[in-house]
Amino acid sequence: MHLQHSHASISEASIQQFLQHPDMPVSANLCLCSPKAGETVYVSSACGGVVQLVGQFAKMMGCYVVGSASTEEKVNLLRTKFGFDDAFNYTEHDLAAALKRYFPEGIDIYFDNVGGKMLDEAILHMKPHGRVAACGMISQYNLEEPEGIHTLVHVEDVAEGLENASSALIGVFHGHNVGKKAVRVASG
Repeated sequence: MHLQHSHASISEASIQQFLQHPDMPVSANLCLCSPKAGETVYVSSACGGVVQLVGQFAKMMGCYVVGSASTEEKVNLLRTKFGFDDAFNYTEHDLAAALKRYFPEGIDIYFDNVGGKMLDEAILHMKPHGRVAACGMISQYNLEEPEGIHTLVHVEDVAEGLENASSALIGVFHGHNVGKKAVRVASG
C-alpha cells in the first residue's frame, strides 16, 4: 500500500468554511451532529478518503474520537497519522464488547459509513439524545435484502398529474399527506 501524506495548518475559520461547503458530504453530516467539546464520537470505516477528516475535525472541536477499520495497518493510521484517541479492527473484535470498552458511558455521535449490523450495534450504545450521521452503507450495497434489525421504512405520498400539483401542495399545509409529498407529471 502506497500512502501519500499531506499536512496543512488549518485555521478555525477554514474548518468552518470547509464544514459549511455544500458539496462536501462530511460537512452536512458532521454539522448536523453539532459536535461539542467533551463529547464522544465513533466513526466506522474511518480510513476512507473523506471520513479520515471527520475524526480529525471532531478532535479539533475537543471530542473524544474512536474509529474502526478492517486492518491493523488502518487502525495504526487512525491512531498515529490521523490523531484519533483510539481505534480497533472490527473484523477481529466483538463489536458490542469493543463499543462498551471504548464508550463505557455511551456514544454521543456515531458517524456511520457501514450500516447494517454495525449501525444496529452502535444504536444500542448511543447516549440519550445522541446523533447519528448516515454517510454511507457499505455493508448493504451488494445485498439483495438489507441486513440488520433496524430497517427504516420510507413512504412517499404521490399525486398523479400536473393538474393535481396545486391541490397536493395545499394538502401538505392541511396535513393530508403521509411522508414526502410528490407529484408525478409523467409516467415512464
